[in-house]
Amino acid sequence: MQLMHEILILSIIQGVTEFLPVSSSAHLIFFSKYFNFTNSNITLDISFHIGSLLAIIFYFKKDLLDFVNNKILFFKILISSIPVMVFGVLLIKFHLMDYLRNYKIIGWTTIIFGVLLYFSDLIKVKKTINKDFKLSTAFYIGIFQILSLIPGVSRSGITITGARFLNFDRVDSAKISFLISIPTLAAATIYNLQSLIIEKNFDVSLINFIGISLSFIFSYITIKFFLRFLKKFSLLSFVIYRVIFGSLILFYAY
Repeated sequence: MQLMHEILILSIIQGVTEFLPVSSSAHLIFFSKYFNFTNSNITLDISFHIGSLLAIIFYFKKDLLDFVNNKILFFKILISSIPVMVFGVLLIKFHLMDYLRNYKIIGWTTIIFGVLLYFSDLIKVKKTINKDFKLSTAFYIGIFQILSLIPGVSRSGITITGARFLNFDRVDSAKISFLISIPTLAAATIYNLQSLIIEKNFDVSLINFIGISLSFIFSYITIKFFLRFLKKFSLLSFVIYRVIFGSLILFYAY
């Protein structure tokens, strides 16, 4: 019962926060440590990421299946993901990731990049993804995405921020963020699978499939309703949430 309780909570956190501009890593780290979850491990982490990856692929299946017409778009998406992958490998190689996973850094980045999101959301809309998502635009947003390697920044948040600063509307900014998450989530999954192979850890159980399923469900629901939300409302509510959540983390840290 305790195991299922933890899996449910972690899958909800992963599914909801992966695509909202609030930082999934910050929430997973904070809640896992705060509630002293004992079942968080690499196989479950892979399961949650696979669930989110399948959700984004399923939601945009029409775009992905239309490969012939969208091959240029896919190339741009791939280009935008290269910078974060390169820097991610460097952080892992030089064992710097653990230094970034502490409450003080998470608290400050949650607040600071929440405020940056607010200012980006004030930008007037001049561009659309169909006409203005150029190769240079993809690379620019990819540079922004490097910052998401710092827990608390939020991959979704920083890519939406970058797109908004480039004058894309909220919905198109979110779509860009979702699409460029595909190679990033795939790379994270492949890296973790490689780690399992090296460690010869092939302990896959029903719990992993439950984690994938729950993460898929919550991720898909989040993607669908977040895009609907952005058609009517600004990002202010997420900014306020980030400031409150970041302040609570800093209070706990200090």
